[in-house]
Amino acid sequence: MVLAAGLGTRMRPLTNDRPKALVEVAGRTLIDHVLDRLADAGVEKAVVNVHWFADRLEGHLSGRTRPEIVISDERRQLLETGGGLKKARPLLGPDPVWVANIDSVWIDDGDALGELARMWDPEKMDACLLLARREASIGFEGAGDFFLSEDGRLTFRGEAPSAPYAYMGVHITKPDIVADQPKGPFSLTKVWRRLADEGRLYGRVLDGFWMHVGDPQARDAAEAKLKEPA
Repeated sequence: MVLAAGLGTRMRPLTNDRPKALVEVAGRTLIDHVLDRLADAGVEKAVVNVHWFADRLEGHLSGRTRPEIVISDERRQLLETGGGLKKARPLLGPDPVWVANIDSVWIDDGDALGELARMWDPEKMDACLLLARREASIGFEGAGDFFLSEDGRLTFRGEAPSAPYAYMGVHITKPDIVADQPKGPFSLTKVWRRLADEGRLYGRVLDGFWMHVGDPQARDAAEAKLKEPA
């Protein structure tokens, strides 16, 4: 599932006439950056939720054949990450899925999505998050999200002044983690906190460099980084 329904308010004025998903970085839209990554990882079908400038986004996606695109329509109500996943469950099926934000671009020194997929163990995990080192990222202004244990389990930063890792917008999860949540808008972070307490939230660190493309300045910085010589 690709989460593309947000209003993109921090990205204005670039989102005054388009959804954030269609903002370009280095000649490609943000959503194409993500969908290309997923397709290369073997994803054959992607559910994309739409809200802001939904018609324009659907029109853009109609030109893609890899992966197959299925629309989860949130025109009537924006549902946030958790609510969006809950609404899309009938389209996703019961098996574990990728969930990806559209504001994440990265330079991969390895095979980040493949490594995350190989780490996935449904017997002990309900969600497994791709993480970035704070010092190997741009566009992320927070104090970090998680601590990571030797076995890959995650704990939230909590009251600590900082944590070494940030969630970089891609994870594998069981869609039924939202089954007991009420309909309507809610964040997946709420569910992750419960999973962390239960020892079922895991993570893996990106071997590369992450760019969080959240505003026009971050877009410019990401574009400059991508144009640097290898």
